[in-house]
Amino acid sequence: MKLHLKRPIVFFDLETTGTDICKDRIVEISVLKIKPDGEEVLKTRRINPTIPIPLESSLIHKIYDEDVKDCPTFNQIAKDLDQFLKGCDLGGYNLVKFDIPLLAEEFLRANIDFDLDNRSVVDVCRVFHMMEQRTLSAAYKFYCNKSLENAHSAEADTVATYEILMAQLDRYENTPLETKEGIEEYPVKNDMEQLHKFTFQKTADLSGRIVYNNAGQEVFNFGKYKNVSVEEVLQKEPSYYDWMMKGDFPLYTKKILTRIRLRNMQSSVS
Repeated sequence: MKLHLKRPIVFFDLETTGTDICKDRIVEISVLKIKPDGEEVLKTRRINPTIPIPLESSLIHKIYDEDVKDCPTFNQIAKDLDQFLKGCDLGGYNLVKFDIPLLAEEFLRANIDFDLDNRSVVDVCRVFHMMEQRTLSAAYKFYCNKSLENAHSAEADTVATYEILMAQLDRYENTPLETKEGIEEYPVKNDMEQLHKFTFQKTADLSGRIVYNNAGQEVFNFGKYKNVSVEEVLQKEPSYYDWMMKGDFPLYTKKILTRIRLRNMQSSVS
């Protein structure tokens, strides 16, 4: 089967120093670009994270400080990577909760604006969990009937993710899924926009600190103002903005918070 693509899609996976989106860094990235004509371009690169790699992380992905001490930093590859991703949809395994937010932080630290506007995002993990409820290695065994060698290496995980999606399309294209309203739908189709709707849960930022309510308004998703409109909070308690900007929040969250604040200021002037 060949993916039906209107534009290229890039599957990617990160190996990192840890799981803290604000503090941790990328040590390896693998990207697999699938073009509409079927051409595939696979690139893998190790990155000097500029901070020590904790032993517990190295024991998982087998990348140690010595392995990356002479590698380029993310700042040094950021422009080339940004160009490689431009105009492409994104695919990966659990990328919505981790890989995309962390990648966005790295880009912002390199002074490159990164967002998901006009992109479809296909989370193969979401398809798998909705349809089968298992992990990446189990998914690879289940869908492809192969054992995942070199699990937790970015390249092996990236290629496996692409193969899993292809197998999922074969398995589920004519499989109905009953919604909460009791309506049967066929969500797994060979169409990136449809898969985007099925697998990507959009938030205002990328880490889920600011989300949308049913009316499409940005609301806080944590703390004392959970489910309260961001606009309302900034109007009633302007100091909350300063607290968040000085706090340990992702740069992308701060970017969205500032965008909302500036939008409010412009609307009040007009």
